Amino acid sequence: MNAPDYGDPSTPRHDAVVTLWFVTTADPGAVIAKQPRADRGFGRKLLAQLNPRWPITPIGQFSLNRSAQASPQEFYIAGFEGLSIIQTGVADATRLSELNPKLHSCIPAADVYAFAINEETGLGAFAHWTGDTLRRSFSARRERVYEDLGLPEPFENPYWAGEKAEDSGGITLPFWPIELVREAQRQWLGFDVEGASDINVAAFAIDGRPEPKLVDHPSDQKKSIQSLVTTASSKLGLGESRSDYDDYEQHGSEPTVAAELARYAEVSKDVAQNLAVTAGKKIRVFSHKLAEKLRHTDRP
Repeated sequence: MNAPDYGDPSTPRHDAVVTLWFVTTADPGAVIAKQPRADRGFGRKLLAQLNPRWPITPIGQFSLNRSAQASPQEFYIAGFEGLSIIQTGVADATRLSELNPKLHSCIPAADVYAFAINEETGLGAFAHWTGDTLRRSFSARRERVYEDLGLPEPFENPYWAGEKAEDSGGITLPFWPIELVREAQRQWLGFDVEGASDINVAAFAIDGRPEPKLVDHPSDQKKSIQSLVTTASSKLGLGESRSDYDDYEQHGSEPTVAAELARYAEVSKDVAQNLAVTAGKKIRVFSHKLAEKLRHTDRP
């Protein structure tokens, strides 16, 4: 068994990415399996309640388990039915029992679970609250235990028994704390986060950065597609009579690129059909004129 590479344990850092799960549903995995969309408004309101002075900037919407983790001054948030998630970076994850109460109690839930990992230093931590009561909190690197509160859960037994890692010698834990964190996550949530369906979150920054521009000139993009259709119609002799193809007027939110392409495909199909009809008419007229000329040519 090869030892995992969890960075340099001598690095004097205690920071980590912390993910909090606020659970009321009996089956969090079933909620995630439906791949619900994250509500950006929910995240913005939640951050405003945590600290009204924060300059909140939306920075994207994506899958929590398919993307880079949150950095300090960033929050990834999702609020689903019976299940909410917050991920952020903290400067010190050695004692999750002392995590800011505003953070772990900001959403009412029957159970709150926190999981913290720093793969560069090997730090791993997890905690469980039932209401406001701390049930379990553990934080360690393999060379040092920072916090060990509450009774160990049954799933921890094989790790403490040394069944999950090779003996590294010296005074070290018989397991890698990060691996125990992932086991706690699987056991408490009831599913494997990394292998699950997309966990959609809304991302925010609180450091005053400007909102990213994912599309520099969406109006220009809309105009260019519309111009292309108009030009094609004109060249086919359809002109203003085909003005009913103006499907690109904005109604509400900006259409997605996929929607634009789908509509363009429909327009192209109709244009092609009209081209065929127009061409057929021109061929019939030309054939008639040619027949008339030949008929008159045969006369003495």
